[in-house]
Amino acid sequence: MKFSIDHKSPVPLHIQAENLLRTMINDPEHLNGKFLPNEVELAKQLAISRSTLRQALNKLVYEGLLIRKKGIGTKVAEPIISSKSKNWLSFTQEMNARGIIVKNFELHVTWVAPDEKTANFFDIDPSKKILKLERLRGKVEGPFVYFISYFHPRVGLTGEEDFKRPLYDILEKDHLVVATLSKEEVGAIAADKFIAAKLEVEVGSPILFRKRFVFDQGDRPIEYNLGYYRADSFVYTVESVRE
Repeated sequence: MKFSIDHKSPVPLHIQAENLLRTMINDPEHLNGKFLPNEVELAKQLAISRSTLRQALNKLVYEGLLIRKKGIGTKVAEPIISSKSKNWLSFTQEMNARGIIVKNFELHVTWVAPDEKTANFFDIDPSKKILKLERLRGKVEGPFVYFISYFHPRVGLTGEEDFKRPLYDILEKDHLVVATLSKEEVGAIAADKFIAAKLEVEVGSPILFRKRFVFDQGDRPIEYNLGYYRADSFVYTVESVRE
């Protein structure tokens, strides 16, 4: 694909270059991590200086649309997946609604003794074992989120359920438990060795960490969920309405 800049236009050259780069990003030829032409070739093609081109590139790198790797080149960043805090769809349903096919890389079900915080949240005896569900999930290209869920014994999960199904669909249809309220805490942490291995990132990489406390219609706790998200693949959106 050939691009050109109008050097007689009153629009600054770096703005024209930026607009052309945005067009290139949306071209299928350059999607899915493919590299753009190198700066020397592109600057020559557009008849602008490398500093002018770099000004445009820097803007798009800052916006997260491009990724620059020293000694390798500049490539198109993969789209960031977004989740809205007001969305009561399950993770699978939300991703499917966005046209993203979810792949389960790992799924583990065990019965464990709760730690003090979890036992206090559920208001149960710490010696009473609860169901723990671990799921490593993502796109076909690789995982981007690791979930750990603990469930109150009251919900009646046996561990024999098909957890490839949407979780809240299982609770509602199979166990007549309806999740109606979610309280969440979101923060940033550095990936330890365990999480880094799960999400295929370097130890110390930034990770989006979310705690979710889920309640039923009677405001009774039913699930305590921990989510670890790759920061380069996921953004968590909070929506507030002033009334």
